[in-house]
Amino acid sequence: MGKPAVTQFALVADIGGTHARFALVQPGSFVLQAVTVLPCANFDSFGDALSCYLQQQDRLELTLACFAMAGPVHTDAFKMTNNHWYVVKAAIRAQLPGVAIKWMNDFTAQAWAMLILTRADLVVVNQAPGQSQRARLVIGAGTGLGICTLVPTAAGWLPVIGEGGHIDFAPNSILQADVWNLLRRRFGHVSAERIVSGAGLLNLYVCLAELQQQTINWQTPIQITTAALRQQPDLLAQQALKMFFHILGAVAGNAALTVGALGGVYITGGIVPRLVDFLLDSEFLQGFFDKGRCVAYMKQIPIFIAIASHLGLLGAVVALAKEPDSC
Repeated sequence: MGKPAVTQFALVADIGGTHARFALVQPGSFVLQAVTVLPCANFDSFGDALSCYLQQQDRLELTLACFAMAGPVHTDAFKMTNNHWYVVKAAIRAQLPGVAIKWMNDFTAQAWAMLILTRADLVVVNQAPGQSQRARLVIGAGTGLGICTLVPTAAGWLPVIGEGGHIDFAPNSILQADVWNLLRRRFGHVSAERIVSGAGLLNLYVCLAELQQQTINWQTPIQITTAALRQQPDLLAQQALKMFFHILGAVAGNAALTVGALGGVYITGGIVPRLVDFLLDSEFLQGFFDKGRCVAYMKQIPIFIAIASHLGLLGAVVALAKEPDSC
């Protein structure tokens, strides 16, 4: 008997602060195979998590790889923004000899994924005509806060990545200013991510408890969310979650106004897609629209929640299909 056939695959990974997601895809396909989610905390390094994933696979031949990572991937070595991993690209290349590797920010991948979503993958938050050939904004809260812009060019859509999660938090009420002041004492610089993220929700809850002299009953973002969504909700947790969405709307509106995102705003990340109904019933749109003389402009921007699974992995596949020569 001959040896089992070896199938060629591309390897894609979406690495955030909490989870490392891996998948395989055959050339020319957008169908993810062997999707695996590994907790980053269980591994000392990205290389260890990568080895664990590859050891689980049957015979395969890797030709390409695309790694979407929440960190400054433009450097030869970098620390992940929200976990303990330090990534040395040369070490990963040595681990995958003969494989052409493309590195990108995780929100670049999120942006690429928006190009292949269907209406069934989207929940409408603001029904507006927009302008299909204007810039599109992708924003998502999870372990951190990611922002990326898609801009139209003669060669097609181009993702423009930055570190928008680390812009200054701009309080827009006396209560928000009080929260900002507490966070300033604790962190110095108060970025949007200090509130609009999983850890940010906890920060917000703790600040509100201190300001209102209430007992802190919950220690994690998931506990706060669960308490806020109960039939008889914990009122402080509910207040924190409502304020979270109001501020998310304001941050998204600021970013959309900055880049002229009349092509639409797409909300992704690990938090919002699990809380669609709460967002739709929150003051998210109030925060988004509240831009003084530009309220009418803001109301022209369509807003969607992307509910498709594994957006980062899908975006990595799109990036390989669009830019295979740049690996």
